[in-house]
Amino acid sequence: MSEATARFERRVLVAVDEGEESMYALSWSLRNVIFQNSRDTLILLYVKPPHAVYSPLDSTGRIDDPETPGYLFSPDISAAIEKYSQEVADCVLEKAKKLCKDLQNVMVETRVESGDPRDVICDMSQKLGADLLIMGSHGYGVVKRAFLGSVSNYCSQNVKCPVLIVKKPKPSAGAGK
Repeated sequence: MSEATARFERRVLVAVDEGEESMYALSWSLRNVIFQNSRDTLILLYVKPPHAVYSPLDSTGRIDDPETPGYLFSPDISAAIEKYSQEVADCVLEKAKKLCKDLQNVMVETRVESGDPRDVICDMSQKLGADLLIMGSHGYGVVKRAFLGSVSNYCSQNVKCPVLIVKKPKPSAGAGK
């Protein structure tokens, strides 16, 4: 493979979630980064948040129950939570794929992973050999970012490839008049 051909075969990882910021980042990247005649691979990554672990006691008060180790929920409730979580992931990825429907030569892949989004996005960018990571930004201020953390900030500091953080513009005050 020649160097000129290799330059146009990028692996672009776009982190998507339920928020409109990530869908804006995807649509922005489709207009400004991903080109129709390229041989890019666009990887849409959705990260399911980890299930809550409450205590070493399950709802029956037993510590050593293998069915519910460390969870407050019964296996039925845990299965329902997992099913709902997968439905949300499928819905988000379906919405993202619809935005990509007009791409001609670009291969679109989807991935669903579980865990802390900060860690998973960083790990997957490495494992998938991403040449570029694109993420949306919630636009938290300093105080909210200090308490809630910023996935995009964490990833920009810890990912090995270039990171493009797309901030959705706030509506201007006179836009609706």
